[in-house]
Amino acid sequence: MTHPLLDLAPLTADRFAAIERRVAGLLDTEQDVVITQGEALLPLEGCIRSAAGPGTTALNVITGPYGQTFGDWLRDCGAKVVDLAVPYHAAVSPEQVEEALAGHPEIDFVSLVHAEAATGNTNPVAEIGEVVTRHGALFMVDAVASVAAEPLLPDAWGVDLCVIGAQKAMGGPAGVSAVSVSERAWQRMAANPRAPRRSYLSLLDWKERWIDAGRKALLHAPAQLEMLALEACIERIEADGLDTVTARHATAARAVREGAVALGAGLEPYVHEARHAAPVATTLRVPDAVDASAVVARALALDPGLPLVAGGGALAHEMIRVNHYGPDATTETVERSLAALGRALTA
Repeated sequence: MTHPLLDLAPLTADRFAAIERRVAGLLDTEQDVVITQGEALLPLEGCIRSAAGPGTTALNVITGPYGQTFGDWLRDCGAKVVDLAVPYHAAVSPEQVEEALAGHPEIDFVSLVHAEAATGNTNPVAEIGEVVTRHGALFMVDAVASVAAEPLLPDAWGVDLCVIGAQKAMGGPAGVSAVSVSERAWQRMAANPRAPRRSYLSLLDWKERWIDAGRKALLHAPAQLEMLALEACIERIEADGLDTVTARHATAARAVREGAVALGAGLEPYVHEARHAAPVATTLRVPDAVDASAVVARALALDPGLPLVAGGGALAHEMIRVNHYGPDATTETVERSLAALGRALTA
């Protein structure tokens, strides 16, 4: 059998390196970029296990489920963890971060999620970066949901480890991700005797065998289809213009918030303040007597292609999430989603 996705020519080291450079361009970074062959949890865990250990004291900001996961990984590494938990309907403030750092001057690592698609909030990374930089801690940011949906400037914001994934606002595949790594982050990893080595989680392996070796030979066979898809979605962003893509997401988010209220069916934005709402996805709270899961199921029965899901875990009965990212960041998708939700709530 022949198929356009089969029997592809091998992806060369030069092509792989060229895609890395385009990712760096998307992030406007001069830092090293490592493309990892897996969903973004791979580099997120790799960053924590590479940079943290028994001598680490970490400030872990929790504004959603991924922040909780980071705390678990940090503790598993032997780090002392100071959790800064914020209600899921809000964002963490620079003042809260500064207060936590002042109360624990030994903190040398800060982990934060930029945008939490699961809860619909986004955090002011630029301002928090200034606080973390003054304190001198290493700063890790999960930007999987924010990249291409809102401004993201790791170098300008003092981010030492910035992890992105292609599957949300970039409109790409879920099976490939990337991380930008500052020089002092590399130094922290090299000094950590517990940093993964000879492991799929190892960033140091990529540093020594790929970057320092002149990007001549890949560590292993790349995920070819995912790499080509990553290249294609970056080309599409470059063709449209990054500012255009982020503006499209911001417009969709604003339309969902305003449209949900205008429905008059009892829907309310889950994130209280619009400035704290993530452009990648909008979360909505249903009336007390209504089950969010049932509303989503009925809406999807009316229009199966809609990007609607109920909240995860304990939020499944009260939260609806509209995932207006990538190809769904359009007025048409927003209107269809709101229309189906309105009909489902009426029923």
